[in-house]
Amino acid sequence: MAERVAVLLACIALLAGCAGPVAGTARPVQLSDGDRAKFKEFYERLNKAGDTSASEQQKLLKDTQHPDFRQKTCDLRGATIKVEPTWSTLRMDADWAPPGEKAHPRGDVYVVAVTVTLRQEDAVIGSQIGSLHVVLLEDQVFGFAPCLGG
Repeated sequence: MAERVAVLLACIALLAGCAGPVAGTARPVQLSDGDRAKFKEFYERLNKAGDTSASEQQKLLKDTQHPDFRQKTCDLRGATIKVEPTWSTLRMDADWAPPGEKAHPRGDVYVVAVTVTLRQEDAVIGSQIGSLHVVLLEDQVFGFAPCLGG
């Protein structure tokens, strides 16, 4: 059991992108109210799917995976995530590329500080604060599905 918890906590660290501070200068994001609403709705849908079932959330993660990285989806092994963004931290991240990639994803890339909670059925396995990237591409929001390590 301790090994499983360690693996799940490690995956949260990977999910949250704990690679250190993000370089750049903080400035207000120039998003319309409609675009801000799209980001909020993205995470609301993700959390609602997780509340429904692990398979429902897995399907949503696959469906909303950035189109250039569809082959990079992973199985959460029956776990679900709850993502709580801190919207005041939302900012563009024009230089970011997904781990292991050299290319910047198509679209406008944003990063936001989040609290991510990993659940297995009704039990909380772990929680971590980090940052997640989302992309506004062709008027839709796409993300990058997390992978469990081990």
